[in-house]
Amino acid sequence: MRIHLTSVFVDDQGEALRFYTDVLGFVKKHDIPLGAARWLTVVSPEDPDGPELLLEPSGHPAVQPYKTALVRDGIPAASFAVDDVRAEFTRLRGLGVRFTQEPTEMGPVTTAVLDDTCGNLIQLVHSE
Repeated sequence: MRIHLTSVFVDDQGEALRFYTDVLGFVKKHDIPLGAARWLTVVSPEDPDGPELLLEPSGHPAVQPYKTALVRDGIPAASFAVDDVRAEFTRLRGLGVRFTQEPTEMGPVTTAVLDDTCGNLIQLVHSE
């Protein structure tokens, strides 16, 4: 069993695609119109056939209270592995990304948390 697809709920799919590709560096995999929304996925350029991240519209009534509660409590909606959290923090901050947690060492793990501009907190993590 493998993870094939996971998702984050986004307020604006166009803005999410821009942020996740132009800023974070993911690559668009699928962009299929579905009425007012799209089946819109991105993947890591290092693993284009690997797990896909669905940039899912936040239209369901349960989504906004859920997202609001997670952000209020500082809980990331997703976690992405990076080779060097401090280097990514510096690179992304240089691009104007807002972080809610600067790089923090927690034993063998270093994490940082950013605001994806689409209603989510995203954790960057590196394990020794």
